Amino acid sequence: MSLEWEQVVVDTARPAELGRWWANALGWVVTIDSDDEYEIRAAPERMPGILFAPVTDSKGVKNRLHLDFRPDDQGAEVERMLALGASKVDIGQGEQPWVVLADPEGNEFCILGPKKAGPEA
Repeated sequence: MSLEWEQVVVDTARPAELGRWWANALGWVVTIDSDDEYEIRAAPERMPGILFAPVTDSKGVKNRLHLDFRPDDQGAEVERMLALGASKVDIGQGEQPWVVLADPEGNEFCILGPKKAGPEA
């Protein structure tokens, strides 16, 4: 059996609005822009993508799934995301080397610290 990871689906009250926010935050391109779904990808034919689908209920608890990003400069990336409209959130993580943020609809994501040097192969 073979599986190919196509996309992550984000339930949202405003698919196009949140999809545009994430496209801007990640520098990705829009591959689907319709009334009932909005998809972005790093490049048009590159997977996985992120698909934003409409829901009518609002988010009320911590996400069971979230995205982690590892930038070259954690501090600069946190500041950039905050300037775009993200917010810092406390989900009980305590003191950690990552920063937990939320997009404009409250979906958590993490900005990780630098990779630790591993043993050379």
